[in-house]
Amino acid sequence: MRSSIYRRERYDSSETEPLLPAIPVLTQNNEGTGNNGMAEVGVSQSVLVEPREEGGRKLPQYIAALSATLGALAAGSVLGWSSPVIYKITQANSTEYAFDVSSSQGDWVSSLVNLGAAAVCFPIGLIMDAIGRKTTMLLLVIPFTLGWLLITLATNVGMLMAGRFITGVAGGAFCVTAPAYTSEIAQDSIRGSLGSFFQLMVTVGILFAYAVGSYTSVLIFNILCTLIPIIFGVIFFFMPESPKYLVNKEKFDNAKDALIKLRGSNYDVDSELNLLREKYEESITNKVSFLSAITKKTALKAILICYTLMIIQQLSGINAVIFNTSQIFDSSGATIPAAIGTIIIGVIQVIATLVSSLVVDKLGRRILLLFSVLVMCLCSTALGVFFFLKDTHGGESSIVQAISWLPLLSLSLFIIAFSLGSGPIPWMMAGDLCLIDIKAFVSSTAGTLNWLLSFTVTRTFNSLNTAIGSGQVFWIFAGIMVAAFIFIFFVVPETKGKSVDEIQLLLGAEQQPQTNGEKK
Repeated sequence: MRSSIYRRERYDSSETEPLLPAIPVLTQNNEGTGNNGMAEVGVSQSVLVEPREEGGRKLPQYIAALSATLGALAAGSVLGWSSPVIYKITQANSTEYAFDVSSSQGDWVSSLVNLGAAAVCFPIGLIMDAIGRKTTMLLLVIPFTLGWLLITLATNVGMLMAGRFITGVAGGAFCVTAPAYTSEIAQDSIRGSLGSFFQLMVTVGILFAYAVGSYTSVLIFNILCTLIPIIFGVIFFFMPESPKYLVNKEKFDNAKDALIKLRGSNYDVDSELNLLREKYEESITNKVSFLSAITKKTALKAILICYTLMIIQQLSGINAVIFNTSQIFDSSGATIPAAIGTIIIGVIQVIATLVSSLVVDKLGRRILLLFSVLVMCLCSTALGVFFFLKDTHGGESSIVQAISWLPLLSLSLFIIAFSLGSGPIPWMMAGDLCLIDIKAFVSSTAGTLNWLLSFTVTRTFNSLNTAIGSGQVFWIFAGIMVAAFIFIFFVVPETKGKSVDEIQLLLGAEQQPQTNGEKK
């Protein structure tokens, strides 16, 4: 890993360059892969073309992005697996496996995925830069398949835990590689939509797990989950490598071929290729130490925004709400079985995420984030009121019966709000705010933070719920969302449609005078 970081933007040397999250951000500046040995990660990057009229075909880019995010579908199935399966295998009379699984062991089987994902976030950046985005994703089929085979053929709890950890590693790696790839192949006009594909496919994978896992045996379900990454590998094998990565490896002919596949033969490929080469050559010429890059004012502000949005995402109470799905359906007096209710929630999440992918480039990131945390705050407050009254007066009391509709409505609105904003957008914002020289580092550490927080919430929710009560827990989440709204309103800038240079100005960089007629 090289000790130096390459400077990409033309800013006053006294200003700080933002260093942000786990998502690549290319706009008209055509940023390339950082030379700190780590890949850009993220969901909100474009192919860096000047903000001229974009020609070329969009369909090949959509196809390539969807193919890449089949890995996200596989990751979603890993995340959703525990919901239908853990309940089955922890029953005293369970025959799904030839061994018993206690409730405590079930908690570990469920949450080990998060630790596996956290462990891989940092090294996967190094691997992506060394061997390429496409090759990395294809190789991830191996741990995915191995992990699912261990889960399917497990003869003891240890094999089951090992399989879950390994699938967590593969899923976490896809959470880095798929967004990076899609953002690097996309043109500016569709970068937000393609960036949203990742989160959308994760939710589809979770819905698949809810639906199929609830109505098939664990063995059949495990076999079907094993097939998903294999199907991904077969389809993605025919997709092109990231042109930006190829340029940074000085494989210019290969990069041109990839651009032709992604944009079509009638597109001005040479113009975009020249921009990519110019940025790459500039990065070689203007080297900046990692310490200097990461301590700049704009970089520090970008880090603050990136990490805080990740914290907001995980402390929004999403896991608490999901874990209480069955209880909420029961509490509301709904006659719908818990399994059906869970599937309904999965469908709502998919639809809301799809809507987000369609409007994020029109409404903007900031407004969706503000709307998301505001609605989640109101829903958490309402859920807290319901469970507090239920714990205080009993489930059969008249006051609780009078508002039996409240938890179901609150749950549905909460999932919709999360899927529109707090779910997908923190990853996009990370890419939008982060410059190439530190993007890889912050992307990886932000991803690690996200998974570790997810593990912590997963492991501590039940004990916290027992210690202080369900209502109080939801009120804590509501309070966090109040703070989140204030932070987003005053600190987070709108990045929709803005170039890297413009975003840096929003973060506090000093505008440099134009040179040679160039746009700043």
